[in-house]
Amino acid sequence: MAMSQTLGRVSRGSRLSRNRRSPSGHAIGARAKSSPWILDRWRDLLLFVGTPILLIPLFAAAQARWSAQDIFLFVGAFGAMGHHLPGMIRAYGDRALFTRFRTRFLVAPLLLLSISVWSSWYNIQAIQLLALAWGIWHGMMQTYGFCRIYDGKASASARVRARSDFTLLFSWFLAAVLLSHVRFRTLLELYYESGGPVIPSAFVSMLRTGIIGALAVVTVFFCWQQWSHWRSKNWSSPIKLTLVASSVGFWWYCNNGVQNILVGIALFEVFHDVQYLSIVWIYNRTRVERDESIRGFMRFVFRKSGALIGVYVGLVFAYGAIGFTTSGASALWIRHSLIGVVTASALLHFYYDGFIWKVRETQTRAMLGINTGDVISSVSRRAWPPWLLHSVRWALLAIPFGALCGAQLVGRVVPTLERTAKVAEVLPSDGQAQLNYGKALHEAGRVDEAIERYKNALGHEKSLAEAEFFLGLAYSDLHQYDQSIGHYEKALALNPKYADAEVNLGSVLMTRGESAEARRRLEHALTLDPSMVLAHQILGDLLCSTGEFNAAIPQYEEALRLKPDFKAAEQGLNFARSRAGR
Repeated sequence: MAMSQTLGRVSRGSRLSRNRRSPSGHAIGARAKSSPWILDRWRDLLLFVGTPILLIPLFAAAQARWSAQDIFLFVGAFGAMGHHLPGMIRAYGDRALFTRFRTRFLVAPLLLLSISVWSSWYNIQAIQLLALAWGIWHGMMQTYGFCRIYDGKASASARVRARSDFTLLFSWFLAAVLLSHVRFRTLLELYYESGGPVIPSAFVSMLRTGIIGALAVVTVFFCWQQWSHWRSKNWSSPIKLTLVASSVGFWWYCNNGVQNILVGIALFEVFHDVQYLSIVWIYNRTRVERDESIRGFMRFVFRKSGALIGVYVGLVFAYGAIGFTTSGASALWIRHSLIGVVTASALLHFYYDGFIWKVRETQTRAMLGINTGDVISSVSRRAWPPWLLHSVRWALLAIPFGALCGAQLVGRVVPTLERTAKVAEVLPSDGQAQLNYGKALHEAGRVDEAIERYKNALGHEKSLAEAEFFLGLAYSDLHQYDQSIGHYEKALALNPKYADAEVNLGSVLMTRGESAEARRRLEHALTLDPSMVLAHQILGDLLCSTGEFNAAIPQYEEALRLKPDFKAAEQGLNFARSRAGR
């Protein structure tokens, strides 16, 4: 209710002059100076500018109760996907907007949904690479959009200022990803898994060095420009500059300052969602109040009623719940269809938001209380027809995406051993990159080399439980069981819920004849994860070795229920049944 009342006050306080109106009823040629805030000082700081100050302690408290994986999954489902809904409501509930972009709103969903379902069914990694890269761009452009709003409210919307803001944000957002070991490694791995050719390590090193230099130049120029504007008393909105500092700083913290990158991604996603949901509510609430032609569901959700804020948030969470259904679907075609829907929803959100919320549009400025008197239609300045420019933008996505899909489908993907070696070479101090290379060496039978990589990974990241686990596995393969047990125990000390380590430790202990301790470890592993097929099979073998054939039978049966074609469990079950009656 408070937000609804505040919005009403802001709408009345910053309403544009009604001396001249467009045919749609919106004020144009306004001369009254608008408020520098979208809502008011405290709500703007809470919802748009200073949100990170609240999110960091909130997430610190959440991590004390939930794992990073749980936080990431919750935010990814209810936040990342849920906040797509308000844009969809605008796209299909605003009759004037739908009429204007009818072809896009009808063709794009069918096209992107078909591509997303197809990509999920054939495990096309390029779709994930596209979504990741487009998502980073989308997050940066939302910050840029808020810059344009605050500069517009301060009557400081010169084109050179907009270009300077864009260049600064693009440089800092891109640099935060490419200079982050984890994010850069993820991008490289996805690129190689998508069928991309190997990039020379020297080129990658030169690129990252060049980014640092370019970042310094862009930042110095931006600061010089702000100083020049200040001297000429034509300064930018101070709210905008604060927003730039908080957004860029928070983006860097989320990519480079957190211990677990999943928490970092979830942190910035919540910041992004709060900004987006708030500004869309403000826009649609004002639009419904001023435009009597808007009817139906959009008017119901965004009409003047504080209670409907709860309905709005509830709808967002309900839509986001679709993201939780993908893993629970048993039929393959249902699972792939749901994954396709989730992916297509993200891509449509990125696409639609690129043109339905443009701040230079007269209607958008009017709904946000920005002076529209000096706005000149951008269409008249274009040398190329809009449909051609739109086609070129799609081609910039479609051509590389199609090339990567083709490379993966014809089997021209860089082999695992080669691509992990290249990533490890580019990121020598990244523990996970060294671990991944070690796993590839291990799978290729080069166990001694794999051990060196595992140790290298732990040298850079001592808390990497997975590296301890694979060291235990490697020493077990070499029949050096004492060392193997030591590393499995270290893995469990780092991660007490590491069920795989418990299973392997139980298996090694059984090999050494320590049946009682092995049984305890295997049973504990099954309490951590009852669906571990191998744990049921090994426990069945252990029970058979101690003569407990009747107790072994349910273990083998459960293993076969989980994995019907598990030959070792089938053979063990036949043996246990043959001995059970004796």
